Amino acid sequence: MRRLIFASNNKHKAEEIKSILNHVFQIVTLKEAGIDIDIPEPHETLEENASEKSRVIFEMTQSDCFSEDSGLEVYALGGAPGVKSARYAGEQSNDTNNIAKLLREMNGIENRQACFKTVISLIIDGNEFLFEGRCEGHITKEINGNNGFGYDPVFLPDGLEKTFAQMSMQEKISLSHRKKAVEKMAQFLNEMASPTKP
Repeated sequence: MRRLIFASNNKHKAEEIKSILNHVFQIVTLKEAGIDIDIPEPHETLEENASEKSRVIFEMTQSDCFSEDSGLEVYALGGAPGVKSARYAGEQSNDTNNIAKLLREMNGIENRQACFKTVISLIIDGNEFLFEGRCEGHITKEINGNNGFGYDPVFLPDGLEKTFAQMSMQEKISLSHRKKAVEKMAQFLNEMASPTKP
């Protein structure tokens, strides 16, 4: 089984990714790999931040690894919070404060279209590959649901009547932006591992 270091200690993301890959690959978090480091996310795009994290871990370990950066992009806010999704409320950032700020910013705005976006940077055999996944939806006016994390209680996927936070883990994963990106990565890894056909 191929071992991949996931350049994160986010328990929720690790569980989601392990569930998607269904144990085809051995996913090891930074903590499980014995790495105690807080990798900065200084860039203005998800792609750059994902690359930064995977390159730091690859340079430390020389091991196959991947990282992801995800964000909520609200079109009426010019793509905000975007790369700052986890830190949207500043020093007091947490899920509750970030959502409260978003709802304040959206007050009175009719166009509530948004998307969750994930970019994965995979470094395999020293080469980097990028994979993207998106889930379109809109921002609700109120908090709905107690499951999930982040902006899940105010994100309603297109065509549905439940927010991510009102869904079970499996329901959310079936629609997840992260799932789409991880599946692209898994397909790539499977194709790479398959013997070349004559």
